[in-house]
Amino acid sequence: MTPAPPTKAHLRDFPEQFARSARFSRGRPHSFTVSDDGRRVLFLRSVSGTDAALRLWLYETGADTERPLTEAGITAYTVDARARHVAVALPGGALATLDTGTPGPPRPLPGIRGARAPRLSPGGERLAFVGDGALHVVRWPGGTGAVLCLLTPEGPDVAYGLPDVVARNEIGREEGYWWAPDGTALLVARTDESAVARRWLGDPAHPELPPRVLRYPAAGTANAVTSLHLVAADGSGTRRVALPGRADEGHPRAPWHAPAFEYVAAAGWDGHGPWASVQTRDQRTVRTLALDPADGSARTLAEEHDPYWVSLLPGAPLRTEAGTLVTARVLGDGTRGLAAAAETTPEGLQVREVLGARGEEVLLRAGTDPTEVHVWAWTPGTAPARLSGPEPGVYEGAAGGPTLVLDGLGPEGRTVRVTSGAGGRAVERGARGGGGAGGAGSGGSAGIVAEPRTALLRSLEDTPLVLPRPRYLRLGARALNSTLLLPSWHTPGTRLPVLLSPYAGHGLGLVVRARTWWAAVAQWFAEHGFAVLITDGRGTPGRGAPWEYAIHGDRLTAALADQADALRAAAGRCPDLDLGRVGVRGWSYGGYLAAAAVLRHPETFHAAVAGAAPADRALYNTHWEERFLGDPAVLPQGYRASSLLDDAPRLRRPLLLVHGLADENVSPAHMLRLSAALLAAGRPHEVLPLPGAGHGVTGTPLAAALLRHEVRWLGGALGVSVDGE
Repeated sequence: MTPAPPTKAHLRDFPEQFARSARFSRGRPHSFTVSDDGRRVLFLRSVSGTDAALRLWLYETGADTERPLTEAGITAYTVDARARHVAVALPGGALATLDTGTPGPPRPLPGIRGARAPRLSPGGERLAFVGDGALHVVRWPGGTGAVLCLLTPEGPDVAYGLPDVVARNEIGREEGYWWAPDGTALLVARTDESAVARRWLGDPAHPELPPRVLRYPAAGTANAVTSLHLVAADGSGTRRVALPGRADEGHPRAPWHAPAFEYVAAAGWDGHGPWASVQTRDQRTVRTLALDPADGSARTLAEEHDPYWVSLLPGAPLRTEAGTLVTARVLGDGTRGLAAAAETTPEGLQVREVLGARGEEVLLRAGTDPTEVHVWAWTPGTAPARLSGPEPGVYEGAAGGPTLVLDGLGPEGRTVRVTSGAGGRAVERGARGGGGAGGAGSGGSAGIVAEPRTALLRSLEDTPLVLPRPRYLRLGARALNSTLLLPSWHTPGTRLPVLLSPYAGHGLGLVVRARTWWAAVAQWFAEHGFAVLITDGRGTPGRGAPWEYAIHGDRLTAALADQADALRAAAGRCPDLDLGRVGVRGWSYGGYLAAAAVLRHPETFHAAVAGAAPADRALYNTHWEERFLGDPAVLPQGYRASSLLDDAPRLRRPLLLVHGLADENVSPAHMLRLSAALLAAGRPHEVLPLPGAGHGVTGTPLAAALLRHEVRWLGGALGVSVDGE
């Protein structure tokens, strides 16, 4: 359905709504946990689309009702396997406990402050948490009794039970310890950051405050040293795990191609024992290990090698109830799929994430089209079944027993369904055989075995005042997935300047069949007189490994070529696009691409707003940057080719550099170095520093002011009159 055109008031008020709603994320139910019997679903949600304070909610499948368990102010929660015992984290690191079957507010745990990463054992016998780098446990019920310290850090740069910054932000491993199923022991990561380089991040707007010290391993420098330890929950014993190739741990800067498995990519403890997945520094080899809880020895279960890099798939590896190991695998046609013994998911079904296993059934997020991500169930030896139904969108899921939660963002907004009973199992199953995308759920007979019982959870997100009106296109010889957004008032024959608004970097696609915040922002820009084009080029997910490998060794050439090709092809489809007036705006990698566009191809791109642009790739972190460019000491040419600093003398188009001065991810040094190079070359440009802002400018008045400034600046650069802004 085409939305009604926005009014002038809608256009005026949209930036404040965008800021207050934190990109339309507040009020959304998220962080779902389903009990292992499927009876209880817990989740976090604020009470409105502008309220930032989270509450913990409970939905019970038998009662078909949802009710709050806490007042506002929860930052995280943890439950046992039955979702009866709950511990909640409060601001300041305080902890409180409750029982979902007993009415009443949470009961604070006395004397605990600064607690991080609380986690209940599966049976609910004990609660563990990290404080001052030490791992503690306290017995249940209610967390009463003495707090026992299991592991104490040996120095100020050592922590037990927490991931280091690379593991958390780039590898995606948020956990630092894992309970045994019977609650008697834990597998614990120890991180030593003493060799990691320090950075000092100050606030120039408040010079009276001391700078913060950050541990940041830039490309080619030392990482944190991570080891694994097995510890009894009663404190009776600890044993270090013998990880492969770790004899050089006393030398944290080992050669980049050394055989040492430097990264602990994932770990866990299931019914078959503890396990870990480790990765070499060059990221070309990943090994999955079974760990012996008796002596700490490691046995190889599987090994994956790739001449470019082994992609780390969220949720993988895992073992089914019977012990079948499920790992990520690049299939024969380049599809990123799964392997379980001799079985694989079909070619053409691109797997994005593994959600878990129910018996021998593996739940996953995947798609045959990069613009959609659905939830599927796959039992090795059978064809995958799509659980998220026929509606387009981007879906996430959580399951327990016969209950499935499907959180779907589609073209009309968000719908969160809880399906229990047999309906929580597969609802559509493709025909066996063929191995192609068509056999992965696009056809075949229905697999419904009983009438599902479905309920909706309320999503309280704000509806954007400006609703996107996307036109989905596949452009050029490479069939580039793109979205074109025109003003609602546009009539054929009216020429429009073009505004490219890409991310176009590894790991994130913006062209999806869903009502995303970035599509709403793009429509807001379009209503001011631009034709906005969003394109996912080579390197973005959902089109297989070879598509991603195109950026190996060079972060810019393929990405810029795809943006230019999409622009020309879009103009062929829509003759009203004025190729003499083309701007680019982006953030993070998108900001890097925007700056590169006007620096390297001023004949095509005529103005750019570059937000939080990582202009000097050697300043970015080890795991992310070395994946594409290698060790800068060994392969400096890739870093030089991907840096914007040497391009500074080529600037002859308007360029606005925007950067948060409290950005811990992409240091403000990137912006300062590029600006200095431009100044030294005598190239005029503009710089907009954002005091106090981090890598994401969201949830603050700055977000609204920045949108208004961008549209005025781009209007002036491209000859668009922006009325009332």
